Amino acid sequence: MTVRERDDRARLGAAEIGAALGERATLLQFSSAFCQPCRATRRTLTEVAGMVDGVAHVEIDAEDHLELVRQLQVLRTPTVLVLDADGAIVRRASGQPRKADVIAALGAAVRD
Repeated sequence: MTVRERDDRARLGAAEIGAALGERATLLQFSSAFCQPCRATRRTLTEVAGMVDGVAHVEIDAEDHLELVRQLQVLRTPTVLVLDADGAIVRRASGQPRKADVIAALGAAVRD
């Protein structure tokens, strides 16, 4: 898994991701149909979002949103973006994340 820090250049909203942002943070997952790690990532992110109030998990099919994929330079699936309440990208990871890493990234989103 590769993790990158905060990216204040891009802000995403409901119009871009097709769903409402979480009140405190959003776990935005880019997936593809036949990606086994994407399924495991979905389970992890759904579980973490259910544990933390005000956190939403939104999954986007990368093939159906190629313009957004290019704009955000998503190179592989799964890619997870952790957005703060304002839609700024706080953390970015590619590959299947561990639950502890997702929780730590959420801490940065809520804190920052």
